[in-house]
This record gives sequence, C-alpha cells and structure tokens, in this order.
Amino acid sequence: MNKTANTILITGACGEIGHGLIEKLSLSNDRIITLDLDPLEKDLQKKIYKHYTGNILDKDLIFDIFNTHKPNIIFHLAAILSTSAEKDPLAAHQVNVNGTLNILHTAGVLSEKNQKSVKFIFPSSIAVYGMPNLKSKKGAAKVGENEFLNPITAYGIHKLYCENIGIYFSCYFKSKNTINSQYLDFRCLRFPGIISADTTPTGGTSDYAPEMLHFAAKDKKYSCFVRPDTKIPFMAMPDAVNALVQLTYAAKKNISSQIYNVSGFSACAKDIEIIIRSSFPNAKISYKVDTMRQNIVDSWPADINDSKARKDWGWSPEYNFKSCFRNYLMPKISSKYN
Repeated sequence: MNKTANTILITGACGEIGHGLIEKLSLSNDRIITLDLDPLEKDLQKKIYKHYTGNILDKDLIFDIFNTHKPNIIFHLAAILSTSAEKDPLAAHQVNVNGTLNILHTAGVLSEKNQKSVKFIFPSSIAVYGMPNLKSKKGAAKVGENEFLNPITAYGIHKLYCENIGIYFSCYFKSKNTINSQYLDFRCLRFPGIISADTTPTGGTSDYAPEMLHFAAKDKKYSCFVRPDTKIPFMAMPDAVNALVQLTYAAKKNISSQIYNVSGFSACAKDIEIIIRSSFPNAKISYKVDTMRQNIVDSWPADINDSKARKDWGWSPEYNFKSCFRNYLMPKISSKYN
C-alpha cells in the first residue's frame, strides 16, 4: 500500500464492503472520511477521522464534504442492491444512478478546480451481464468484460450506466470555464457474489450462499431461493477488499482498462450446501425457488474472465472454493455464533 497519507472518502461505509475496507485502510496513516445513511458502528468510529450521517443525493452535503476535506481517493460503495432494486426500481435509480452522478460530478468539478488528481473507485457487479438463456450460460466460456452486456435487472442497468458515466467524467467531461485536464481517475471493479463471515447480507440476489451458511451456524432452517444447480462466481470478502485496494494503488501505467472483472471461484448452490454440511452436518437446508430471483441469477454468467486484472496489476485471490469455506468462513462464523 502507498505510504503517502491520503484523504479517503468512503460512501455506503456501513455496508459489508465498507466494514472490511475501513479495517484494511485504517492500518495505514491515511485520513478516512465516511458517509452513510446510518451512524457508523462505535468500534469503527475509532478507526476513521470523521463520519457523516447523510444522503448521497444531498448535493450541499456532498459539496461540503469535498470542499472541506478534499479527498484524493473515493470509494463509492453506496447502492441499493439487486433484489431490493427490483422491488423499488425508482428509489434504486435515485440512489444508484443520481447518487453516483452527484458524487462523480462534484469530484470532477472540484478536481479540476483544485488541479488535484482524484481516484474514483467504483464497485460494479456481474449484474451488468445478461445471458440470453440457460443453454447459452452453460455453453459459454469464462465471460470477459465486453461480452453479454444486456442486464435484465434495474440494478444491473444502473451499474452498467454508471460504469459508462464514470468513463465519461474521467475522459471527456469539462466544466464550463475550464479545459478538461482529466484529473479524475475512474477505476471500476466488477464483483461476483461476495461472501463475508463478519456481516449479514442484505438485498443481494447472490445472498443465498452466505445466508445458507449463517443459518446453518445458528441451527436455523433455511430455504434456498434458487435451484441446487444454480451456478455463479463468488469471492471471499477479504479478497474483495484486497482487490479494491490493489486496483487503487496500481500504477497508472499498468492500467489498460477502466473496468476489470475479478473473481475467486464458481460454485453451484448444491456445492455450497455440501461443503457447509461438512462442518454443520445437521444443517436444515431445503430449496424453494423464488422465480424472480432465480431468473436474475440465471442471467448471470457461470464464470467470468479476470485475466486482464491478473495481467495488469497482479490480481490473484487468496481464497478458492474450499479454502474460502474451510479456512475463512466456517471457522469465523462458528466462533461468532458460539
């Protein structure tokens, strides 16, 4: 990690990735500013400089944060996730699109005004992909960044739009009175399903994997909302956080693309059930398909190609399928609930 002190803004800091990112970044001498609709947990407040409780749609608040602290790195994590977005696409559009636009525009204008480079790190999702049918999904090789970009969900459409608007603001945007100096350095990661041992998932369509494990550890019944043969890519939360940090501090000369796939492993729901039962043999797991959520995951690739990230900035996950569950998830979750 870069030893030079940075001022870092994290939006959506109270979410799953936010927790891990704060823990990671707090090990440096960087100044961390956080923003979320909710107050930050007390144990995390000790690890940051200042927390703002507020909305990313509040233009005055966003301008004040930027003007006061002048962040040179932004992790824009705030979002309404896939399942929640399908239930209220208009509210999701406000947050996922207008909120992102608000942050990007403010960062673009003030980075030009201050003639100061700002890195804008944007977590996107495999939801930007849209496989036409199950036959195509099963027959496809690992899907690359420029393939099957036909999302069928509001969340996927929002993320794909924001990827493009991020490229616009970093490459083509100029404010009224200044020449475009391209001070905004937009970098995007497309994440698969992320599984965390520390936080409970909320609102994501890939949440059946962590939910299955958390319920088993608590000895509670769990009805999985997708078919046993449903297969998508996943990664462990520590790998997701490491990928964000690696991309942030990668030398610009090594960045050949503004959008990168990253992944850890691919697994079907039955594979996950089997490995969970190796530690929790009495797990009460059944299957009851939720048609809406099943259709969503059926439209996502079974696997994605992250070779570009591996080549450009040395991306390599620490956890594969077995080590993710056996060395990270199950020991930590068992300890948590016991």
